[in-house]
Amino acid sequence: MMLYLMIMAPCWLFALWAQARTKSAYARFSKVAARRNLSGAQIARQLLDQDRLGDVQIERIPGQLTDHYDPRTRVLRLSEGVHDSTSIAAIGVAAHEMGHAMQHADAYRPLVYRQALYPVASFASRSWIYLIIGSMFMPTLGPQLMLLALIMMGAYALFALVTLPVEFDASRRALVTLEASRTLEVEELDGARKVLNAAALTYVASAAQAVMIVIYMLMSRR
Repeated sequence: MMLYLMIMAPCWLFALWAQARTKSAYARFSKVAARRNLSGAQIARQLLDQDRLGDVQIERIPGQLTDHYDPRTRVLRLSEGVHDSTSIAAIGVAAHEMGHAMQHADAYRPLVYRQALYPVASFASRSWIYLIIGSMFMPTLGPQLMLLALIMMGAYALFALVTLPVEFDASRRALVTLEASRTLEVEELDGARKVLNAAALTYVASAAQAVMIVIYMLMSRR
């Protein structure tokens, strides 16, 4: 247990810091309206059309920061606070999701790999802990269940690592497009960059936690 805490405590602290920074940046720039006075959905629609992605639909969904692009249905889903808001934060988030649509259209390799890994990673993220618990109650199958748990967690860690270039590239595309289209002024673009950079740290924290859990499991097996 002490080894686990020593390995994971820095990751937990980093994750808490990343979440706090993301919420702070989003809260700050969600109160600053962009001068063009267009909502996140309107900006996303313009940018998609400019990039010849007019077939990508935009939907409004409930929740906060639940925004995502679904490559299976080619639908960009924006949360209420992003879809309807004219703030710098909303425009930055909407442009980021539009960046994922651009990646899909370009067959961006890391996104392709991420899509392929998603079903396995989704199952693995839910099952690995139950395998560890099962190994405690079934000593005869303990080593086999622990090995399977390690494989599951390894698959999720790989997914988390592949997610990093996908998210960073989507933010890069968003900022480049916003600047090229002059959607935001220079100082507004800086605000959107701060929101997206802070959000990217949460993915780094998630990947770090997954990798460190795998390292801990390997050390425990030894």
